[in-house]
This record gives sequence, structure tokens and C-alpha cells, in this order.
Amino acid sequence: MAPHPVRQEREPARPEVTEVATGVLRLQLPIDMPGLGHVNCYAVADRRGCTVVDPGLPGLRAWRALQQRLAAAGVRVRDIHTVIVTHTHPDHSGTAGRLAKAAGAELVTHSAFRPWWAPQALDPCDEVHDVHPDDLPERNPFEEPPPWDDSSIPAAHERVRWRLQRIALARVFTPPRPTRRVRDGEVIRIGDRDWVAIHTPGHTLEHLCLYDPTEATLLSGDHVLPTITPHISGLGEGRDPLRHYIDSLDKVAGLPDIRVVLPAHGHPFTDIAGRVDSIKAHHIERMEHLREASLSLGPQTVAELSHHLFRKAVWGPMAESETYAHLEHLRLLGDAERYDDGKGRLLYRVQASSAA
Repeated sequence: MAPHPVRQEREPARPEVTEVATGVLRLQLPIDMPGLGHVNCYAVADRRGCTVVDPGLPGLRAWRALQQRLAAAGVRVRDIHTVIVTHTHPDHSGTAGRLAKAAGAELVTHSAFRPWWAPQALDPCDEVHDVHPDDLPERNPFEEPPPWDDSSIPAAHERVRWRLQRIALARVFTPPRPTRRVRDGEVIRIGDRDWVAIHTPGHTLEHLCLYDPTEATLLSGDHVLPTITPHISGLGEGRDPLRHYIDSLDKVAGLPDIRVVLPAHGHPFTDIAGRVDSIKAHHIERMEHLREASLSLGPQTVAELSHHLFRKAVWGPMAESETYAHLEHLRLLGDAERYDDGKGRLLYRVQASSAA
């Protein structure tokens, strides 16, 4: 069997700084996360100084790497007047708080941004736009058993591990506290040009893309990646995160005349419509796999069904949360049934015919 090609998103960070669109510099920062070898931080200079998007992971090593890349780009920390975070995940928001504090910069997020270490926490004074109240999380998924298996002993171990990690993280982490929360369609001034905030929930509830209509450039964050499909979690991302994601894909694919897409991982690409079609086909295929497994095996748990979607090496919480997102999407469409087995576990049965 031929080896799988190396995905762009897994490539290690390159030290050189490159201009990837008019006035937009890419600074690749090293990360070590499942399936990822780097995160693309973008810097855009203007008459006031510089805007930085997604400055990477928390921690001293990441901070030093960011400083090195900024120096290579000719950007001083004190020149940075705006830090923008596309979404809460730590490889995007982890250093944002420290950078904004050091630079005295504005920190911009979507209005539904909430701390990834405490997802239910939103300041009561914050007005959340673009998100239905029923989609806002009421609990921290890292500290509660998953809804599909609340009898899980490993889940308790995960909660203890998460608490210990959070204590350790507090020593090196400056929380990103937004000073400006934007809504869908709001204009943000970047690089002496007007960019449009595009709310794209799915990968996370508050995910934000940035669109420059003047240069037909889209900063896509993790929403559209060149060679992998972003993780769609069924935990804390709304009632039907897969539906949110598919709708958001159509939303960015419908933007006029995009010349270049700048993703958070991997390299710039041009055919956003083709990439969106490919990602949507991938999720339809997954739902068909779930249907085939269900018809063959009868009602099954989320964990059991996840084994039919993912290779054994990645079985576990992330595979289960994405399987759960697909099953809930099918259930809300009326194409699957859900049962409680009386032992704290959910069973799903997908119907024989459906239009996903």
C-alpha cells in the first residue's frame, strides 16, 4: 500500500518570513499538536504600526519563537497596535494575551469568544451577537463527563489531568481578554484597508474569518484548511455544530472573487469553492459510513461507532466528539434515533435512507 502523502498542515514551521498577499506577512510558529506542525501567524503593517493575527501557543518557548519571527519581519512588539484571534484554541489564542499586554495593543475577537480553559465563562456584561442563546455552552466539557457516556471512568481521569494542567499553565499563561468583540459583517481596519469580520461557527462557536474585498483575500483561520478537514466537536460548540460548519463553508465560498485564502495551517491556496466542496463531501461520506455501520450492527454507542470512522491510532475523546457531532446532526435531521441504555450511555441507530 502506498504511503499517505504528508499533509501540509503537519509540516514543521519554517523560519523565513514571506509575503503571501498584498502587505500580509506569514510567520510560521512551531507547535506540536495532533496532526499539526505549525501555526501561521500573520502580520500586516500600516501607518500606525502593525496588526498580528493568531500569535500562537502559550509558554516561554512559543513566546521566544514569536519574538524571533517578528524580528525577522522587522516588527517590534511596541509597534503592534492590534492583536486579532480567530478562535479560542490555544495554538491561536495562547500568546495573544501576553502579546497584547506587552504591546499595549487592542485584542480583537468575535463577540462569542470565551476562554478555552473555562468555555462557559462569558462576562455578563458582554453582549453576544450572531449566536443563538441555546447554542452557548452551559458547562465546561473538559470537567464534565461526555454526554454520550457519563459512566466513563476515564472521563474522571481526564478531569483531574485537566485541572493539574490548568494549574501548571497559570504560571506561564496570560489569559487573552478581548478589548473589542466584533460581530458578523463588522469592519476592522487592518493594514490601511477595511477588512470584514466573517463569523464562521462550526470548528468553534466563535470562529472568525477576515475578508479583504479590496485585495480579495480571506484569512480563513481553521475554518478552511488546504489538505485536512478541521475537527468538528460535538462538545460546547452549539446544538448542531456540523450544520453550523456546513452553512459557514457555503458562506465563505459565496464571497465574491477570492484570489487567495490564507489558512492558519498549511500554505495559501486559491480554489476556495473546490476546497469547500471537497470538505462537504468528506462529511457526507462520514455520515454514510455511520449509516452503513448502524444498518449492519444495530444500535451502537458513540465510541463503538467512532471506530468505524477513525483509524485505531486516533480512537479516543476527539474521535468520539466528532462522531457525536455527526450523529446529532443526523438525529436533528430526523435521520437517526437516540436511546439511553440505562447505564449512562447513549445508543444511536441511523435510518436506512436519508438526505444529509
